[in-house]
Amino acid sequence: MNDLQKKIYDRFTRYVAVDTTSDSTSTSVPTTSVQLAFGQTLAQEMKQLGISNVEIDKNGIVYGEIPGNTPAPAIGFLAHMDTVEDYCGKNVRPVVHANYQGGDLVINAAKNMRLTPQTAPSLAKCLGDDIVTSDGNTLLGGDDKMGIALIMTLCEHLLTHPEIAHGPVKVSFTVDEETGTGVRYFDIARFGADFAYTVDGAALGDIDCGNFNADTVEIHITGRNCHPGAAKNFMLNPVRIASDIVSSWPENRLPETTDGEEGFILFMHMQAQLDNAVLKGIVRHHDLAQFEQFKKDLENLVDEKRAKYPGAKIEIHFTKQYRNMRQVLQEHPQAMQVLESALQEQGIAYRLIQARGGTDGAQLSLRGLPTPNIFASYENPHGPYEWLSLGWSEKVFRLLLCILKNALPK
Repeated sequence: MNDLQKKIYDRFTRYVAVDTTSDSTSTSVPTTSVQLAFGQTLAQEMKQLGISNVEIDKNGIVYGEIPGNTPAPAIGFLAHMDTVEDYCGKNVRPVVHANYQGGDLVINAAKNMRLTPQTAPSLAKCLGDDIVTSDGNTLLGGDDKMGIALIMTLCEHLLTHPEIAHGPVKVSFTVDEETGTGVRYFDIARFGADFAYTVDGAALGDIDCGNFNADTVEIHITGRNCHPGAAKNFMLNPVRIASDIVSSWPENRLPETTDGEEGFILFMHMQAQLDNAVLKGIVRHHDLAQFEQFKKDLENLVDEKRAKYPGAKIEIHFTKQYRNMRQVLQEHPQAMQVLESALQEQGIAYRLIQARGGTDGAQLSLRGLPTPNIFASYENPHGPYEWLSLGWSEKVFRLLLCILKNALPK
């Protein structure tokens, strides 16, 4: 790795050594105290670098800025501190696979864990790069501590090279992105950006300029229990009713049968016994009208089960999560115009995609701060097969610099 890549990597390894797993069951803000501690560490590092107006608020969100040295729009860069709770984020030990030359890449020989050209086709674009993985026992944490490392390295570079012309640079590190709850506490006015970018995408060149509309759904079922030997025409088994609801949802509207801009409902948790059951899931679709129709179709399915199981109480409730940012970015095009010109100037082949997920930027865009999502050089997040290319990381760093340059008045 060259000197720039080593600087990025050294920061990254320091950050992933800290467990910042979020907790979707928690009602505290942030959902885990480790995020707050990590935010305090980042705030201290920002002050040491010379970043101005550094603050960590009561919710654990970190803010800072680099004043502009020439008139230009105020541009924000954001990344999130938490890692997903789906896989272990403790004791992360990055492993560097230097000068990748193709073929299989062994993550953990004892567990026979490897990336292959079939399971990780993007590795073919990384010949000669240093590839980073975990040791196979944890996730890697590129999502999104590589985003933090890139933004911090950008700030250090600007502060040590005052000859680089740029407008105000706003920086923030958020909490609980993985639970979808942290950004609701983000203070857009305090941040003060005209437009912004989350550095939280995956493969090189993928730009998220749209995303799912998203709600959670809970179905509560109250049944009627008795001795099974006398159950005929009396028992109403919530376990059976919940299973019937799950199996009755159309198979072509599930995550495992859809892609692109097709929507789905995922039933992801069921707690059931003979007197009650709770079924939890998520609803996703890029098109808002079809999204609402999915919810209506599920309500109709619940109505059918009420008729099938008279006497059982079946309640359904949706909770709003986020909405598609596509329309906002189309109405306020400057963020995308500056980004696309920078991508073209850097010679990065890119594609504008509708993310099959959500980002902090989606919620910020819908609250008035246009915020598309830039790739952060990792792939296969949320599990032990996550990997990143330090060659890609360098390209992201140079893209961020180019964004600042291309935002200057012509």
